[in-house]
Amino acid sequence: MTNETDEPLDLVWGIKAIAKLIGRTERATYAMCADGKLPARRVGERWVAKREALERFFAEVDAA
Repeated sequence: MTNETDEPLDLVWGIKAIAKLIGRTERATYAMCADGKLPARRVGERWVAKREALERFFAEVDAA
């Protein structure tokens, strides 16, 4: 499976890794994911997000 640019997806797996990337606690990150405030999805028992989507999300928040 390849995407349109044939580059591998840069996925961030798990609340711990997402929290580290965005500089929040695991608890706050979980709440943000569960409430739909972050561009992340639940896959089985784990949360996953595209690094690019998180960076874009926070860039838009900074611009507002």
